[in-house]
Amino acid sequence: MTKLIEFTTNHMFLVASLFIVIALLIKSVIEGRGVDRIKPLRAVELINRDDALVLDVRMDDEFKSGHILNSKHIPLGLLGNQLKALESHRDKPIVISCRSGNRARTAGGLLRRAGFGKLYVLDGGIIAWQNASLPLRRG
Repeated sequence: MTKLIEFTTNHMFLVASLFIVIALLIKSVIEGRGVDRIKPLRAVELINRDDALVLDVRMDDEFKSGHILNSKHIPLGLLGNQLKALESHRDKPIVISCRSGNRARTAGGLLRRAGFGKLYVLDGGIIAWQNASLPLRRG
C-alpha cells in the first residue's frame, strides 16, 4: 500500500491520465447505449426497404471525400443545434455514419436523448462501407 501511495505521489500526471481515460471510456459506453450497431449490408436493407435516412456526422472535408448516396450531412459538433432538420425523420429509421463508428455512437446517444427512436450506427463507419465494396458519392 505504501508503494502505491508513493507511486501515485511521484506520478500524479500518469494517475490523472488513467482516470481521465477510464471516465472517457465509461462515457462512450453510456452514450452509445440503446443504439443498435449494424453492418453495411443491413444498412442497405434499411435504406432500401424502410426508407431509412443516412445521417453522416463527419467533418465537411471528410464528407466531400466520399459519402453514402443521399445521406444528410450534419457534422457532430453542429448536431445539437440542427435537431429540427431531422424532425420529419423522428419515426423513421436513421442510420448514423462517420469514419469508423465512434462519432456515430456519440450522435446516436444525442439523438436518443432527444427522443428519436429507430437509431442505428453503421458499425465500422465509412471504412466498413468501403470494405464491403459499396459505392460512395464524391463531392
